Amino acid sequence: MTSDAFQNILVLTGPTGCGKSALAMQLGEVLGAEIVSMDSMAVYRGMDIGTAKPGQEERTRVRHHLLDLLDPWESASVAWWLQQAGDAVRDIEQRGKRALLVGGTPLYLKALLLGLFDGPPANEQIRRQLTEEVQHVGCQILHDRLTRLDPAAGRRIHPHDVRRIIRALEVWELTGRPISSWQQQWSRQENQGEEESPVSECNLHLATMSRVLWLDLPRDELYLRIDARVRGMIEAGLVDEVAALRKLPHPVSREARQAVGYKEMFDYLDGELDLEAAIRSMQTRSRNLAKRQLTWFRHLPECKPVTPQLTFAAWDLTIKG
Repeated sequence: MTSDAFQNILVLTGPTGCGKSALAMQLGEVLGAEIVSMDSMAVYRGMDIGTAKPGQEERTRVRHHLLDLLDPWESASVAWWLQQAGDAVRDIEQRGKRALLVGGTPLYLKALLLGLFDGPPANEQIRRQLTEEVQHVGCQILHDRLTRLDPAAGRRIHPHDVRRIIRALEVWELTGRPISSWQQQWSRQENQGEEESPVSECNLHLATMSRVLWLDLPRDELYLRIDARVRGMIEAGLVDEVAALRKLPHPVSREARQAVGYKEMFDYLDGELDLEAAIRSMQTRSRNLAKRQLTWFRHLPECKPVTPQLTFAAWDLTIKG
């Protein structure tokens, strides 16, 4: 897939709980746009409450894409999502509509702007061995190994981010090269005189036209919204939703099971946490996720921070210009 599919899109992103989904509905109606989900968990069927997935009434008002594509035991890669997004955008534009990409998954956004690094495909045997090792010795041991082999990746990847640690070690096992060297095309050199990474035509177009906006709320307000949102999900039936996932014919994938909200509810249903402790853990992990997302957005110069009130004005100028 080429970057041509994304030449005319609009992108609305922001940290979890910032209100981008509700704002996207308003934008979709005003701009005559269709929404393409940029959320790595919203692709799973049966994971509705914990992902704050739009309901049927919202989908009737504004058409949505890339929701409910996979069963929870399946896995989705960044490359898979990028292909699906490109197909959806082409379909939307062929019908004379505008595509509005909405979501907060940073890796999807970065791939959209900068492309994918040319790394080796997944190796299930190596992944299975590393997963079993995590279960026996813990994640910290593998993160320490990664830091010795690839200090740059060790600094960038959180010690509890099992999926990314396993991927980085998998790349080392397959190629003998650190994953950070494969990802150099994503790096932006900050020292004066160093050559900058190449910027794709899609990236340049989106940056120049201010088509990538992220919602920037005061930190205290954001955290209050997150805490209230978690309580709202519990009241809406998140526990029952996760209980239903436990009854599926296949175990939920590692990615889905570790998602914020789902991990805590699985732990509650497994008797490892009481409900209040699970809620507090969900709130804490949600706030930590928001902090990581904000770091990503601030380090992507293509993304411009806006308040909800200024989003309409920013795109109104862009579209008319």
